[in-house]
Amino acid sequence: MDLISRISGHFTESAQTKLDAVEFLAAPIAEAIEAMVGCLLNNGKILACGNGGSAADAQHLAAELVGRFELERHELAAIALTTDSSVISAIANDYGYKLVFAKQVRALGQPGDILVAISTSGDSPNVIEAINAAHENDLRVVALTGKGGGTVGEILRKDDIHVCVPAERTARIQETHLLIIHCLCDGMDCLLMGVEE
Repeated sequence: MDLISRISGHFTESAQTKLDAVEFLAAPIAEAIEAMVGCLLNNGKILACGNGGSAADAQHLAAELVGRFELERHELAAIALTTDSSVISAIANDYGYKLVFAKQVRALGQPGDILVAISTSGDSPNVIEAINAAHENDLRVVALTGKGGGTVGEILRKDDIHVCVPAERTARIQETHLLIIHCLCDGMDCLLMGVEE
């Protein structure tokens, strides 16, 4: 096996996926940035959820907002719903894994908050239930998906924002989701701090 060629192929495919996606994703990412800034300026908060690599992405987003991205600024209200093992295991044990995020959204989400729902396939049952709970509590949803958006794409409301990576391979979708998260953080910092460049 030629590992150098294989590795080079991953780099090339990842870069090409991102380049192919920018035309489709720049506008919804910009819309999501504006919505999230509006939420925070109105004393709202950002909730984020996902499974596996997408759970890590949810935590990454919350960490960048509560801590900082690249610029020093005040803390921003964000919670990753993937981090409290006692809450998650209690809900999973008593109600099933399908509700581990939905019950947290109902408990913590307030009208005007935003749920960032991350699912590479768009078909994660617990992310779908979290979106349903967000709608019940009048939260707006920013969904990060791929593979055509799946069920998530079908249940989003008109005022929700769908950032669907035009790719089928999970690894490439996740890599693009990370870039999207960095774009969200950078854009929010620029709007909040009046950065022009």
